[in-house]
Amino acid sequence: MKKSQWKWLLVSVSFSTLVLIAVLYFTIDETTIEYLQQINPYYLVLALLLHVVALGFWALRIQKMTGSLGYRVRFRHCLNLVFANMLVASITPSQAGGEPVRIHELYRADVKLGDATAVVIMERVLDGIVLGAAGAFAMLFLGSYWSSLAAGVSIIMYAAWVFITLFVLVFVFSVKNPDHLKRFLRRISAWIGKKWKMKRIESILATVDREVDNFHESLVRFVNHGKVGLLWGFFFTCLFWFSEFFIASLLLIGLGQPPFFIESFVVQLIIAIIMMLPLTPGGSGIAELSATSLYGLFVNSSIVGVFVLLWRLILYYFNIAIGLLASLSIVRREIVVRTEKTR
Repeated sequence: MKKSQWKWLLVSVSFSTLVLIAVLYFTIDETTIEYLQQINPYYLVLALLLHVVALGFWALRIQKMTGSLGYRVRFRHCLNLVFANMLVASITPSQAGGEPVRIHELYRADVKLGDATAVVIMERVLDGIVLGAAGAFAMLFLGSYWSSLAAGVSIIMYAAWVFITLFVLVFVFSVKNPDHLKRFLRRISAWIGKKWKMKRIESILATVDREVDNFHESLVRFVNHGKVGLLWGFFFTCLFWFSEFFIASLLLIGLGQPPFFIESFVVQLIIAIIMMLPLTPGGSGIAELSATSLYGLFVNSSIVGVFVLLWRLILYYFNIAIGLLASLSIVRREIVVRTEKTR
């Protein structure tokens, strides 16, 4: 990792740690000790294992999607690139920042750069579709239970669903009308350039055109050659998000609390969408505050801080640890490759 990346990792971890300390300070009381004495470690271990399984589903998604385009990428390689991706996602704004790592590692597995880019783009599109569909399901099929949730959760859920639905609609529109999307983005870029008096606006507009063309070409590749891969991708995307959302309920059970399956599903859906917004490196601080605020609506305040700590240990700090190990293996491989080339 570069010095700048280490700096952002330090910023991300520090921010997350400070927020967690504040959360624990304001939530721990005499009752917390009683709850801690009832902890069932088996459920905590099970939650960690489920997270590893979820990352395995992500690796399988990549393997199947690349396979549908005619490539054979080993599962071990896919899993390692997912792990390395988690480290980069923890130091970039939002948790959706590991795309370059996945593209690079697919390229190293002899996947053409254009096809590797197509796979990674379609991964994010599938994430948007699954999260949008999950939001629609939560609002349309929970019936009277939805109206019984706290008003704050309902409002945030509606706002989050609107955001992800707009994302999916833009995707559908861009498939049918790439030129319209290009003109729309050019107008936005030009307006921003004039508003903020940005230099080299022509270069920005050229970049917009190029990226829209790349996006459309990626979709064409999958429509023409990778339809089966899209089905597999959708299947493993569903398994990935279901597994990630279920972790919180396992932690609650381990802490002697009711699992709150439906409430936790809704809250996890909201947090997942919020974490995709480029607010802080790796969503640090934002995740802790969001989880504390939303789970505090139905989880005992004396234990909610400990719950958020365990949740972030699994979904953030553990990701950094496995990401560092995976990145070290990649660096070692690159050194070996360069050494062989110089011989």
